[in-house]
Amino acid sequence: MTSSHLVYLIALPLFSSAFLILMGRKADKWGHIFATLISAAVFGVGVSEFMAMHSRAGDMRAVTQHLFSWISVGTFQVDASLLLDQLSICFVLLISGVGTLIHIYSIAYMSHDKDRRRFFAYLNFFIAAMLLLVLGDSYLNLYVGWEGVGLASYLLIGFWNQKPTYATAAKKAFVANRVGDVGLSLAIMIAFAQFGSVTFDGVKAGVHGASPAALTALGAMLLLAAAGKSAQFPLQSWLGDAMAGPTPVSALIHAATMVTAGVYLITRSNFIFDGSSTARLLVVIVGGITLLFGALIGTAKDDIKKALAASTMSQIGYMILASGLGPVGYAIAIMHLLTHGFFKAGMFLGAGSVMHGMDDEVNMRRYGAIGKVMPITFATFGLGYLAIIGVPPFAGFYSKDKIIEIAFNAGGTKGIILGGATLLGAAITAFYMTRLMVMTFAGSKRWDDKAHPHESPVLMWLPMVVLAIGSVATGFLFNSGNSLVNWLAPVLNPNNVESGSELMKPIVVSSLALLAVILGVALAVTKYRTVPVEAPEDVSIFTKVARRDLLQDAFNETVLMRPGQILTAGLVKTDYFAIDGLVRLIGAVVSGTSTFLRRIQNGYVRSYALIMVIGALALIATIWVVTL
Repeated sequence: MTSSHLVYLIALPLFSSAFLILMGRKADKWGHIFATLISAAVFGVGVSEFMAMHSRAGDMRAVTQHLFSWISVGTFQVDASLLLDQLSICFVLLISGVGTLIHIYSIAYMSHDKDRRRFFAYLNFFIAAMLLLVLGDSYLNLYVGWEGVGLASYLLIGFWNQKPTYATAAKKAFVANRVGDVGLSLAIMIAFAQFGSVTFDGVKAGVHGASPAALTALGAMLLLAAAGKSAQFPLQSWLGDAMAGPTPVSALIHAATMVTAGVYLITRSNFIFDGSSTARLLVVIVGGITLLFGALIGTAKDDIKKALAASTMSQIGYMILASGLGPVGYAIAIMHLLTHGFFKAGMFLGAGSVMHGMDDEVNMRRYGAIGKVMPITFATFGLGYLAIIGVPPFAGFYSKDKIIEIAFNAGGTKGIILGGATLLGAAITAFYMTRLMVMTFAGSKRWDDKAHPHESPVLMWLPMVVLAIGSVATGFLFNSGNSLVNWLAPVLNPNNVESGSELMKPIVVSSLALLAVILGVALAVTKYRTVPVEAPEDVSIFTKVARRDLLQDAFNETVLMRPGQILTAGLVKTDYFAIDGLVRLIGAVVSGTSTFLRRIQNGYVRSYALIMVIGALALIATIWVVTL
């Protein structure tokens, strides 16, 4: 089916962003309200489209809108078109819905910032770019939104770029994402070379006739792109530093936009990964490593936002791993993405609320007993905490436990390894999130007399309440009668492939997961019952390494940056001495020859007579030698 309304989903936030930038200081007094109303209007359009989609039969639910012909070269045709189907509508509602709540929160959070209008303009640009990413009907259209998200994240992470460390963090995120973007660029080139098309339908139609090597290469490049955007191994080091941006940005990036883009890319490309078991195995490996990396890093962070960032890295790892486990895994990955969007956004906004009451202090060692003076923040954050660690009946229990279940049911040694990794990740998640809760909200106060923690204003805690409700209810709603799995089946599992044999019953998996959670919680409560204000130096080597993000920066510097620098230096020297040297040699020969000839052509008759005599003698000598 076709629709003429899809363009409003992108046009409204995009043009409002440009309008606020162009209006300048004239819009300072009302720009934040205008941007929030536009975001709410986009959510309203999304809800309207969802209701219309839900009312149609399954095979008639997807709608498209042709905007214009973009590229027309021979048989290669690419249109700028939008596609709204069962998968993309989930992202539209998440991006615009959670995005609007973050807008409302930001009105109060950024109230004293002189550049609040510019901040809201960037927020709307971010939302427009992300919506284009999930609505494009081809990899090339997706790529435009993909790059727009990268630019928007750079602008927002470095929003307070007067601080050098914040500007550096923005550049780090930008560069790390460019590495992933190379993967997406190469994937688009491979798709064009192999299938003669870059549209989703065109690539899907050609998959069955493609060679396994081509599909593996294509899948690997898409995975590289996802690793960059979703902060997965080995490109995850930028995410912690990205906390330099204002806290609402952290909530938007982690819950509703940027880091979910990689999961969307892999699930949208399910037909490619279904055709290559090697590519799927790579996805599972990357997800498994990252979920453990992120969890381990979270155990050592005293910065509340960086602890939550490590948590995001780990939870996205769960989603990536699930998306590598076949048709049912794609839908479970999206379920966890959606539930994660609620409880992680709520916790990031809760962290911002704590910072607001603690004069922007982020060190949890200087918190303690905040739950007593910030009861709404404590309650809403606590519900998100129960959701992320997987306590029934909260959202994470339904989505994360399902990932653990399908990991165990992968079968054989693979199932044991993956199931064990996901179960271990659940235990560590319970440990570091309980550590965060205890250090922040429980115990005795550790702040100095200058701090005066207090509850945040209503515009901040109201979005937190809404997100907390989502943390409680969404898991049950999505899992009831496999509603979300069935909804996504036409896009992610069109052949109605079953998940395989049930090697471990759900009740057994849930029991093991709950036991892991209990152990993690008990260990954290025991260990952090008392917390010193200053971090102890006499810690294990593991804690020291975890504080340094498991040496991610050192790894990237050694494996990626240093070889690149050596290669670049070698190319510069080759260019200078070989290529430029040859050019300089030719120039020197021509210059020297011309200088010599110029000296000969001096205008004196005696010089010319001497040259004629020398020439005649040379000619006579030559004739004489030849005739001997």
